[in-house]
Amino acid sequence: MNELLHNDALGKLILRLTVGILMLFHGIAKIMNPGTVDFIGGALSGSGLPSILAYGVYVGEVIAPLMIIVGVYCRYGAIIIVVNMLFAILLMHTGDIFALTDHGGWRLELQGFYLFGALAIMLLGSGRHAVKPD
Repeated sequence: MNELLHNDALGKLILRLTVGILMLFHGIAKIMNPGTVDFIGGALSGSGLPSILAYGVYVGEVIAPLMIIVGVYCRYGAIIIVVNMLFAILLMHTGDIFALTDHGGWRLELQGFYLFGALAIMLLGSGRHAVKPD
């Protein structure tokens, strides 16, 4: 029992699968609703950035999560998600950084989960249970 409770490799796998699969759902939604990328492009151009950067959402929400799930260049996939989430927070949710919901939770708890979960993966690495452990 003690060995099961002290299994770093299994903990890393669970973290990778949780962050990767849940983020991948957001990417799949973007693929199924391509107008979302146009909306993101408008927000980027409104901030003085090229709207073509909006297609980076596919990298951050499809390719990077797949890298993390499979465990191939996992730390790089995590860095991509961290950057993706920083862009999302700064472009779309700046006004919510210090806001709470009606129930007392942080308004950005979902974005925070992805940001800090990916940051943890970046620091911890893939663990043993990966196609290409780092």
